[in-house]
Amino acid sequence: MADKTNFTAEEWTLLLESPMIAGMAVTAAGPSGLWGLLKESFAGGSALTEAITGANTNPLVKAVVTDFSGSEGRSAARDGLKEKFAASQPSDLKVKAIDSMRQVSALLDEKAPADAAQYKARLLQISQSTAEAATEGGGLFGVGGVQVSEAEKATITEISRALGS
Repeated sequence: MADKTNFTAEEWTLLLESPMIAGMAVTAAGPSGLWGLLKESFAGGSALTEAITGANTNPLVKAVVTDFSGSEGRSAARDGLKEKFAASQPSDLKVKAIDSMRQVSALLDEKAPADAAQYKARLLQISQSTAEAATEGGGLFGVGGVQVSEAEKATITEISRALGS
């Protein structure tokens, strides 16, 4: 099983960023207002909490989430995300996020093949949880909206393809 020592600092930062990027791609696909954004962000955080407490969670996933839980890991992820997305227009966020998922997939396949499938499945689950967190469209408070928009479904499919799932 792979851990932090199997990766360079840059590669580990990419893994630290990956759960947030998986959620960002879905959020960027179908913005659902401030309340929806908060719900979608919370869903991503809940998925991380579930990952660290789950008995059957892959050790590499646990290592990433544990490191992210500390201030050094969070800072590395935050700084990496700023560098990656700072100059981006909202329309570019999804494209860049999907490209990052491709990079994560290639990295896992190369350096952690035994852990790759489970790690990628966790990223896909984070994407799905994010999409399901807020009702899309509809009127006041999302009444009449849909749980997962067509744009979000398409983005989850793109993430799945990028991860080679």
